[in-house]
Amino acid sequence: MTTAPHYHGHRKRLRERLARNPRELSDYEVLELVLGYVLVRQDTKPLAKELLKKFGTLRGVFAARGEELRQVAGFGPALEAYWSLWRECTARMKEAPVQERAVLSRPEAVAELAMARLGSSSTEEFWLALVDNKNRLMAWEQVSRGTVDRTTVYAREVLALALGWSASGIILVHNHPGGDPRPSAQDRELTKLLVRAAGDLGLRILDHVIVAEERYFSFQAQGLL
Repeated sequence: MTTAPHYHGHRKRLRERLARNPRELSDYEVLELVLGYVLVRQDTKPLAKELLKKFGTLRGVFAARGEELRQVAGFGPALEAYWSLWRECTARMKEAPVQERAVLSRPEAVAELAMARLGSSSTEEFWLALVDNKNRLMAWEQVSRGTVDRTTVYAREVLALALGWSASGIILVHNHPGGDPRPSAQDRELTKLLVRAAGDLGLRILDHVIVAEERYFSFQAQGLL
């Protein structure tokens, strides 16, 4: 007779507690269950505790980049794919305002949208939030993707996207993988260039939002537009 591994009963009890009251579970127990959906035949408690030790919080674990996660023993390709799927689901839920035509009236709303999509990216990406004349979100479009510290952006591509959507306003968005969202001299020059080019076509640049993992910088909020 084969004896079931000890963690089977433990995992069953965790699921029962989850059904009864999810808030009873500690962070490492929540993470145990998540890991268990991939590592079905493995005790996931040690890995859950190691991940929390390294990244500090559940948010830190799920925001960690692939190369950081791979440094933890036991975190392999299957889990990395699962983490990518989880992040993609989160980003798409945050992008729901595109379908709902939400009004982007605050920098925080743009930053939340951007951090879900770009906050954990290891390369710099440039995106546009395109809005109508009532600042309702029409589209959320990627313009370019570059390296760890730069991406190339051409005014004609930005304007072509805005005109293609018949947008009235443009919110420029990009990320700083290094963790500091403050704009560089190049960011400031690019913003000035795009403001001038858009104005010639009757388009409004409403803001330029730069995001890192948990912080953001708004040109509009800082009086730079």
